Amino acid sequence: MKTSQAGTLESMDCLVTLTEAPLGAGIKIEITGASAARFKSAMEKKITDTLCELGTKDIEVRVQDNGALDIVLGARVEAAYKRLQKESVK
Repeated sequence: MKTSQAGTLESMDCLVTLTEAPLGAGIKIEITGASAARFKSAMEKKITDTLCELGTKDIEVRVQDNGALDIVLGARVEAAYKRLQKESVK
């Protein structure tokens, strides 16, 4: 299975790791870090919405959050997804 990452562990950022999942597995999300307890549902929605806009339905997502804004999280998910797609083409 292929994996990609985007982001950092710096303050106000997050590290997003995406791993290919088998067809029909759905989107599985694991969030850890500073804001996970308080903003988990909003973060899950942002991740799911971003992935759906990109056209994927089967992927595993791990996020290590250090206070990233919503827009940063979406950008990191998109960047990791595009890197994953680039790896799949090779």
